[in-house]
This record gives sequence, C-alpha cells and structure tokens, in this order.
Amino acid sequence: MTITVYGASLSPFVRKVCIALVEKQIPFEQIQVDPARLPDDFYDLSPFGRIPALKHGDNILADSAVILSYLERTFPEHPLGYDDPFLQAKVQWFEKFADYELAPNTTFGIFRNRVLMKMMGRESDTDYVDKCLTKRIPPLLDYLEASIGSNEFMVGDRFTIADIAIASQFVNYSYGNERIDDAQWPNAAAYVQRLLARPSIAPMIEKESVFIQKILNR
Repeated sequence: MTITVYGASLSPFVRKVCIALVEKQIPFEQIQVDPARLPDDFYDLSPFGRIPALKHGDNILADSAVILSYLERTFPEHPLGYDDPFLQAKVQWFEKFADYELAPNTTFGIFRNRVLMKMMGRESDTDYVDKCLTKRIPPLLDYLEASIGSNEFMVGDRFTIADIAIASQFVNYSYGNERIDDAQWPNAAAYVQRLLARPSIAPMIEKESVFIQKILNR
C-alpha cells in the first residue's frame, strides 16, 4: 500500500514525518498542501485542517506525533524508539519538548516572522522575534545543553523520534538566519549540527533552501 504524506515541506511537523519515513526506508509520496489555502477535501484527511496528514491504504491519520507512533508500530524495522518503557517515555518527552516548547519560538517566532511574513509581503513582528531570542529561547538551549551533554543522541544509544523532532525545529531556526552560539551552548550546538548533517535531513535542507531563496528573490 502506498503511503502519502500531505503538507508543506517547510512545516517542521511535516518534515518530522518525512525524515522518519526516510530513516525507516519506507517509500512514500508527498503532496504539497499550503496550510493557508487548504483544499476543501483536506478536511476529510485532517478534521481540523492541520498538517501533516497521512494516508496508508484505507488508514488516514493527522498530527505528526500520532503518525509517527503509527509508523513505529506498523513498520517495526529500523526502529526510532525503544521497547524499554522508560527510554520510550523519554523519547516522547523530548518530542513534546520540540513540538510545544521549541516550536512556538524557533518556528512560529523566528521562522514565521523572518521568512514566511516576507514571503507573503507582510510585516514581521520584530518585538516578538527579539523576545524569542533574548528571553524565551536561551532557557530552552540551557535545557538542551544539559540534556545532551556529551552524548551522541538525545535518548539512549541511537537516533530516535526525539532527535527528529528537535532537528526539525532547528532547521526552521536556521532558515531564520539563526544558529546556536557554540561558545555558550557547545554541546547543543554540536548536537544540532550533527543532526542537520544527517543523510536523511541534509538533502531536505538543501532542497528547501533553494525553494526559500527562489521565493524571496522574486
């Protein structure tokens, strides 16, 4: 059965699903859906109009965390989680950290105002950007720095959904011309740099960067 992912590539939540599929070596097709111009039938896939949505045969799901949970159980090869209950709980914790703590700042704060608003020819909220950079993001980087320490991966000894979720947010952060200060947060900076260079992620960044520059340079 063909797997189809619906959503905009620049969404970190859509990117999460695509990275996971690449890591698990599962073929899929992606249909671009602009969240600002949803087709009427998209609500059949996602009842509240949120991206991403996924269709696998007759199975239809929305929400990146739900989709990734489904993929892990349906395709156990090349696991992105753990059988150990505590380690798996930690994977879920860091996925939520990325989705609910990082996303409002890295994506909806920096990326939205510095990239999306410019694409739409609208004014950015520079005050909110400044607040994200000076007040909201530093404590999150402090937590990330302490959590990763000298480890290669965020949880256990392998690449997991936790790493995917975190990487996806920092991709958008980088599109907003921001990088983690490696003098202040050396562990976090090195960790994110490793993630973004991963073979499942780097080609997506290259392709998306070309698209962004093409739109901005119109």
